[in-house]
Amino acid sequence: MTQDQVLQVFRDTGALLEGHFILRSGLHSRQFFQCALALQQMPIVEKLGAALAAKLSPMGAVTVVSPAMGGLVIGQEVARQLGLRFIFVEKEEGKLVLRRGFKIAPGENILIVEDVVTKGGRVQETIDIVRAHNGNVLGVGMVVDRSNGLTQLGVPQFSLIALQVEAFDSNNLPPDLAKTPAVKPGSK
Repeated sequence: MTQDQVLQVFRDTGALLEGHFILRSGLHSRQFFQCALALQQMPIVEKLGAALAAKLSPMGAVTVVSPAMGGLVIGQEVARQLGLRFIFVEKEEGKLVLRRGFKIAPGENILIVEDVVTKGGRVQETIDIVRAHNGNVLGVGMVVDRSNGLTQLGVPQFSLIALQVEAFDSNNLPPDLAKTPAVKPGSK
């Protein structure tokens, strides 16, 4: 899939929102990618998962790890497409942790898969967890890279969409955005 085709999926499903949004990173933006709206339809999940899996398949992973909640659907689909094991990290007392009896073997080759990355905080937390369990992070796959590749995580990164989406600190909002009530949709 081309970037334009993926963007069209977001438009067609109403998953590319316009307005004034507060992102999980704390930044403010005029655009918001609500992946959950696009990923509620299994044919779309399968199509986006196949496109991301094609980019990640040469990495030689045996496991896909995703941060919950956003990365769960696409992470599981990428793992399914590649025939790999899928596990996830989730919040416990405000921090991501590996739970539910999931184990990572020393040296296990792992891919991290997330839906949307702006600054990469949750992905970095996931990388740190994998490394703390002596896993080997081969790369990160994401549906949307809102930083257009500016967020560097120290491993190869792959995305279906790479855009430089305007994002503003709350103390430096453009006048038009400052006049619009802010919304914090979903988990992003």
